[in-house]
Amino acid sequence: MSYYIHAAKFFLKNTTENGGWLEVTDDGKFGDFIPAYGEKPAGEIKDYGDQWIAPGLVDTHIHGMLGHDVMDNDWEGINEMSEGLLKAGVTSWLPTTLTGPFEQLNDVCKTIGDHAGEEKGAKIQGIYFEGPFFTEEHKGAQNPKYFRDPSIKEYDEWQASAKGLLQKMALAPEREGAVEFTKHMSQDGKVVALGHSSATFEQAKACVEAGATVFCHTFNGMSGLNHRAPGMVGAAMYMQIVDDELICDGHHVRPEVVGALIKDKTPEHIALITDCMQAGMMPDGEYMLGEFPVIVADGMAKLKDGAHSLAGSILQLKDAIKNVVDWNDVVPEDAIKMGALVPARSCKIDDKCGSILPGRDADYLVLNKDMSLAETYLDGVSRYQA
Repeated sequence: MSYYIHAAKFFLKNTTENGGWLEVTDDGKFGDFIPAYGEKPAGEIKDYGDQWIAPGLVDTHIHGMLGHDVMDNDWEGINEMSEGLLKAGVTSWLPTTLTGPFEQLNDVCKTIGDHAGEEKGAKIQGIYFEGPFFTEEHKGAQNPKYFRDPSIKEYDEWQASAKGLLQKMALAPEREGAVEFTKHMSQDGKVVALGHSSATFEQAKACVEAGATVFCHTFNGMSGLNHRAPGMVGAAMYMQIVDDELICDGHHVRPEVVGALIKDKTPEHIALITDCMQAGMMPDGEYMLGEFPVIVADGMAKLKDGAHSLAGSILQLKDAIKNVVDWNDVVPEDAIKMGALVPARSCKIDDKCGSILPGRDADYLVLNKDMSLAETYLDGVSRYQA
């Protein structure tokens, strides 16, 4: 049965509206928006008073949560993640792998390719391969024994196994064949991200001009900015058309640096991500990220070995959008854009998610005025209440 939503504020694709009514149709799609100065519609109205309505968030870089990891290659675990993501305000996502051998990654492609569309919660809009074409100096919590040069042959096989769902891959621009690989994948209509890299500014630029469009968790796992050697960070800041992933948990990047990047690139080109690992929504303790033991405490996931490097995060995307507002880096509508539209657009899935538009699936959030999550809807049906 169709209904209308009434609320204090609506974050539509191009405007933020105060008051009004948003239609949700019988088939779980968005219908028309009637502004506050329009005529009150007839029919059922869900009145959310002084709360706000936003599009469902889109997490395009997430490895695990609730004790599950995408690399476990367990469909039931992935399905549980999809349901858990609704509690994080996420209604669309890209299950994200770690570096691994060809066959292991191929098996993940087959599993998700065979089952995507059956998930009960947040919708799988593609697969993201974070690796394996990386550089050891900036390995982070990735296993360097699997690092290698980009292979078009491997990509084509993975894509076939994924039934076209391999949407995005991250690589280091300095690896041999990176430019040719970037051309091939981008001409295939897919997304190349740059990260875990010691590349020079020139090497990063060469991949961008070949079609790369995203920088993987900007500042983390990449050569830094120096006034004589701009590096990967310099490329991420200087190139205005590319989108920069950003982990806004307060641990990966200082809030002041987050604010500086947003001012430089504008919210139009900042994609908030979580990089969440299996300990997301779980108690502190010991976990695994791929093949590495991890200790989770004080809001951080760190490798158990002597390096104690950050190993992904336990961030939820609903908290990332709240953080950037609480840090005074952006206004609420920009935070929503960075958590929904920009991630979707950066992965070429914005024709399916990230915006409130007529005819789109009615995947939306009810937010409190402090940006905290109150309720998550999927296909017009309430699926989570805080």
